[in-house]
Amino acid sequence: MAKISYYTEEGLNKLKNELNEMKTKGRTAIAAQIAEARDKGDLSENAEYDAAKDAQGMHEMKIAKLEEIMSNARVIDESAIDSSIVAILSVVKIKNRKNGMEVSYTLVSEEEADLKAGKISVGSPIGKGLLGKKVGEIAEIKVPAGLMEFEVLEIGRFS
Repeated sequence: MAKISYYTEEGLNKLKNELNEMKTKGRTAIAAQIAEARDKGDLSENAEYDAAKDAQGMHEMKIAKLEEIMSNARVIDESAIDSSIVAILSVVKIKNRKNGMEVSYTLVSEEEADLKAGKISVGSPIGKGLLGKKVGEIAEIKVPAGLMEFEVLEIGRFS
């Protein structure tokens, strides 16, 4: 059975645009490479032709994978999210109990995670540890560096 993935509207649109780009410009560019290599003569000993055909196969495989992801993608209904607990699309402000550092993260699907943008995956150790917590609760999270404790300071909704 295929895995259902949940996306924000923005994340799903980004995926659609990527797929469209691969189907149009990507296929056109590879077709041009194949035509150019074919024009160079004997195909039985043409390494450029073989490389272009391999690139075409890989490109089509990526398109098929994206199409499969898209067929199992669901947009998250943001109005149904309970903002009293940490859930997907929650914006959560946490405090590291050891060093007092405060940071805010938005919990998103694995495919949309982007640490630079403050988006962490619900499947990451910190994301898993925060799910279901309420303001004031302590999340004990096992990370590669050991056990960390985070206090949930605020929970907001993704906008």
